[in-house]
Amino acid sequence: MNYMEIIIYTIIFIFGSIMGSFLNVVAMRLSNNESIIWPASHCHNCTHKLRWYELIPIVSYIIQGGKSRCCKTKIPASYIVIEIVTGVLYMVSYHSFGFSREFIISLVFISSLITIIVSDIEYMIILDEVIAVSCITIIVLSLIFFGLERTADSIISGIFAFVTMYIIKLIGDKMFKRDSMGGGDIKLMFLFGLVIGYTLSVCNIFLATFIAFPVAIYMLVRRKDNLIPFGPFLAMAAILIHISKVNISDVLEIIKNI
Repeated sequence: MNYMEIIIYTIIFIFGSIMGSFLNVVAMRLSNNESIIWPASHCHNCTHKLRWYELIPIVSYIIQGGKSRCCKTKIPASYIVIEIVTGVLYMVSYHSFGFSREFIISLVFISSLITIIVSDIEYMIILDEVIAVSCITIIVLSLIFFGLERTADSIISGIFAFVTMYIIKLIGDKMFKRDSMGGGDIKLMFLFGLVIGYTLSVCNIFLATFIAFPVAIYMLVRRKDNLIPFGPFLAMAAILIHISKVNISDVLEIIKNI
């Protein structure tokens, strides 16, 4: 990696960490039916308006020792984790797609899924606004970048993925005699179909289940929880599939060799 590449990756990481901080605010405020514009960023304990140097992603958290500067209230560690993870994912996306049209769509996709992961983990909500805005944005960008035919194929993939997940929900509801998954999980599949296609969206369900299984066992045995959001695992799996640029042929080859 040469000097220029290091600069590019650093800039992308910084931009990603800034976006991570913003996405955390979006997830938190929309989940609580609050405006993402007003009021300005403030301490949630004493309502002190935060100054610019208290809002620097990662750095402010470290300098302040993970505590609010005004009232010394502990700041959740999830804040800095989201900022770092978003920065890293933006860098990985750049590594996968370079400066391209796919890279722009990738940033929209990753950003929407990070917001969904945060809202579903913290508030058990998959925000319809985030899904709607991201889907519309990706469709518009796809029309501009790739034309009508490819965009139409992506929309059809999204519809098929949505319908497939809905059928799985109906089967699950009948088997367990209760709601087996939330409506947000089903809507997410349309977004996945738009970006990674129908076949990989279906594979994504199995990958998400694989990722979720040990976590679910831990939560059920150690914490006695019976409500485990599936959306974050679907989103994590989709990000992995997306940034790895895996295709269905690769998946079939892996299955063949098992």
